[in-house]
Amino acid sequence: MPSFDVVSELEMFEVNHAVTNTNKEIQTRFDFRGSNVKVEINEKNKEIKIIGESDFQVEQVYAMLELHCLKRKIDAQCLDPQKMAASGKEIHQVVKLKDGLDSDTAKKMVKIIKDSGIKAQASIQGEKVRVTDKKKDTLQAVMTLLREQKLGLPLQFNNFKD
Repeated sequence: MPSFDVVSELEMFEVNHAVTNTNKEIQTRFDFRGSNVKVEINEKNKEIKIIGESDFQVEQVYAMLELHCLKRKIDAQCLDPQKMAASGKEIHQVVKLKDGLDSDTAKKMVKIIKDSGIKAQASIQGEKVRVTDKKKDTLQAVMTLLREQKLGLPLQFNNFKD
């Protein structure tokens, strides 16, 4: 029976490259010369920390980080910027990385599929949702339906089987 999995996975090595490229751009920009501006990544906690001397600089660095993520084909919906916090002469902003489907989002996706009237079967299996049906066209209709939804997470469809 044809099936596929709906997942939301983040490739950390691509995020690392985006952070590295952002730091390189910071070093070459004239408006950041001589100031303490940097971007750090914590892979274990899945967080990026932006450090700057003013909130304007932090906003500029976040925009650069977002652009470098898009160049690396990382969806901007993965980035969850938190509030800026002052620490001495520095401004810090933590950007949390969204990785994996949480149970609420998975339940919401199953409900969307059932409420749409499409007769595909959807089941939650850990951090993924498996969708099965007899026809491939039905599965492609489910993919289209889920792409149109605003779930706040980038979705990937993988493990497509006939």
